[in-house]
Parts: sequence; structure tokens; C-alpha cells
Amino acid sequence: MPDSQPQQPHSPSPSGPADRGSLLLSGARLTDGRTVDVRLHGGRIEAVGTAGSLTPRRVPGPDGRLDRGGHLDLDGYLLLPAPADPHVHADTALTADVPGPVSYDPEDVQRRATEAALLQLGHGATALRAHVRVGDVAGLGALTAVLRTRRSLRGLAELTAVAMPRVLTGVAGADGLAMLRDAVKMGADVVGGCPDLDPDPTGYVEAVLEVAAEHGCPVDLHTDAADPARLARLAAMAGGLRPGVAVGPCDGLGRLPAEVVSRAADQLAAAGVTVVCLPQGACGASDHPDGTAPVRLLRAAGVRVTAGSGALRDVSNPVGRGDPLEAAHLLASRHGLRPEEAYDAVGAAARSALGLPEVRVEAGFPAELLAVRGDRLAGALSLAYSRIVVHRGRVVARTSAVREYGDSSAASDLGLPRQGRGGRGGRDGHGGPDGRGDMA
Repeated sequence: MPDSQPQQPHSPSPSGPADRGSLLLSGARLTDGRTVDVRLHGGRIEAVGTAGSLTPRRVPGPDGRLDRGGHLDLDGYLLLPAPADPHVHADTALTADVPGPVSYDPEDVQRRATEAALLQLGHGATALRAHVRVGDVAGLGALTAVLRTRRSLRGLAELTAVAMPRVLTGVAGADGLAMLRDAVKMGADVVGGCPDLDPDPTGYVEAVLEVAAEHGCPVDLHTDAADPARLARLAAMAGGLRPGVAVGPCDGLGRLPAEVVSRAADQLAAAGVTVVCLPQGACGASDHPDGTAPVRLLRAAGVRVTAGSGALRDVSNPVGRGDPLEAAHLLASRHGLRPEEAYDAVGAAARSALGLPEVRVEAGFPAELLAVRGDRLAGALSLAYSRIVVHRGRVVARTSAVREYGDSSAASDLGLPRQGRGGRGGRDGHGGPDGRGDMA
């Protein structure tokens, strides 16, 4: 019998009508050690049961007859809620090797933004928050391109845009403030920017919060948080603002005395401000290469900590991967979080910071899922080569990795699995976990 029966649906995802197809995921491992079948329908998880207990749902075919829905064998995979990336730079992605100044021509930006989003979707991120420059050279062209990309990705991933003006105060900031308001009217979902670059950082924050309050938008600010007094003012101004305030990467907190950091963490927690750290390297808005805040201390104080990818192969990080599982891996390997806590920073916490519905592998929840080759979360974060991504109930990306070794008796003598072809796990076309072959 199913362990989890259909429940009343949660609030709908913002990407539009759900995919009405049906898909059965069989033999998947969950983080609690259970092996289950998961049936998806209408963009949601319809039922979860013990392995072998569920069958594909019958759905109307083109001729009106009931046909079985799709079936995907996930034997050997760990099934997780799909990660989200709260901090990407779609407008400058993939420009590290471009000679000369970065082009902000809308066609160029849209091409880069689309390629970057698909790369990150392949990693598993079904929701992305793109920070986009407005004003100066970019004008509103980059934002226009990212909004086009958002529409073109409909049904594949959720893409939201943060409008980021450079200066908002004084005479020089008048144009930036007008352009920020225009950006929101055009469709920017979030009001953002970098107060550290303005001659009056406090005035910049006040301007951003005012525009956000006018339009009911979230706020997302770049800051290294190296000035505790300035951070305290920001927290005081942001407290209670709905639908929420995020700041990042806050790597400057790591260079402050522990008692100062502890006080700042308490202030951020009391104000309900989310911290978005960048374990894979800070973006161009920061002068410091390490974008990771003191995550353990912040979490202990009750601050919601999420992790974004930041730069994806632009001049500030030419080798950026834009991979949420790498971000989680770094939080676990370098910053002392348990694997479950690290994945939460790119999973549940990231989705909550983006205002998205909660995802659990339980009936009634959105079918936003990531299957990773492995049987434990720690192992999945360590390797994470082969991945299957589900958005709104259908497979939208798939990456299969093959590892092969030269002929040797060492593996067979020790009874170790070895990559082969045509084994039981041949659903991927690369062998299976039967002692004769395995998948990376």
C-alpha cells in the first residue's frame, strides 16, 4: 500500500498551467533510507509508496483511450527536492573569454542568459533568481533580454529577475532611481542593487526599500557586510518588510571579531533578513574572492542562510560552475555544515527565500525533483555526476556520466563494481550496479 496518499494541492507554482501528464518514478532511494515509487501527475506528486507498490497512472491518449503514463526506473538514484539558485548573474554569464567590453546588446544577453540557465537546469536548479544590471551602459536592454529568456524557459525552469541600479542617491542617482521604477514596471520581480557602491549606502537602501514597498516587491542587496554599523541600520530598516529582504554575500562578516559577528547575526535574525552566501566564489560586486559568510554562526543565531552560485564564467570567476550541489559540497567540506544542512541551503531554504512553495517527496507537493546517482546524500554531494531533473512533473534535463578503467584484475579480485555495458542498469545505456558495471 502507498505510504503517502494524495493530499489537497498546495498553492500553484508561478510558471503557469501544470504539465498534465503522468510519470512513475520507481525504485528511488530517499534520504531517510527508504526505497520508494513516486507517481507524478498534473505537476505534483500524486502518491508515494514502497518500491513496487505503485503502477503508472492511466491517462487519456490522443485517440481518447486510456494509456499508461511514463515510467522512469531510478534504481541506484537518490531522489531529492530540486535545488534553487537565489543568486545568478545571467547578463554577464559566459563572458570570461570574450575580448573587449561585455556586450549588453539584448540579443547577446538573451543568448548568454539562456545558455547559462540551461546549464544550471542541467545541474538541477529548477528555479533561478538573476541579478541584472540596469542603468549606465546596460540601460534597460539587459533586463529586457532576461525577461525574454524568462518567457522562453517557461515550462523548463522558473527565472526571476532582480533589477540592480548602480547609484540611487544625490544628483547622479536621480536617473538610476527613475530607471529602477521603470524596471519594476517592465516586469522585474525583485528590487536590488549594491549599496556599497553608492556614496550614501544608507540612502541607497532607503531608496530601494521605498520602491519595493511601492510595488510590493522583495528586496535583494549585494553587500560584503564588512561595516557592522551599516549592516545594523540595514537590518533595522528592513525589519518587517514583506515579502522579504535578502542580503549577500556578506563575506565581510568573516573578517570581523566573533562578538561583532554574533551581534550582527542576532540583528539579521530579528529582522527576518535572509543571507545568501556564495561558496563557489564571490561575484563582481565584491572585492574578495571568497563569498562565504560565517554560515554556522549565522544559522545558530536563527538566520535563514541560503547559497547561490554567483558568477558563471565571467571575469570575476572564469571557472564558475553555477552548480548548487557544488555550493552544498563546499558548505559541507569547508564550512562545517552537515550534508543535510548544506543541501537545505540550496534546497528548502533557497526555495523559501525565493517565495516558492515547499517541496517534499510526499503526496501533494510540487513535482520539483532531482535524482542523483548514489544512495546517500554525502555521496551524492561528493560526486553528483549523473542527474535527472524534474520540473512540474516532467523530466526537463538529464546528464549521464560514464567512468571506465583499463583492464585490470584488481577490481575483480576485490569484488568492486566496474563500469560495463549492457548490465542490469542499462536504462542509461551505460551498464548498471550489478557488480559488472556502475554509473558515475
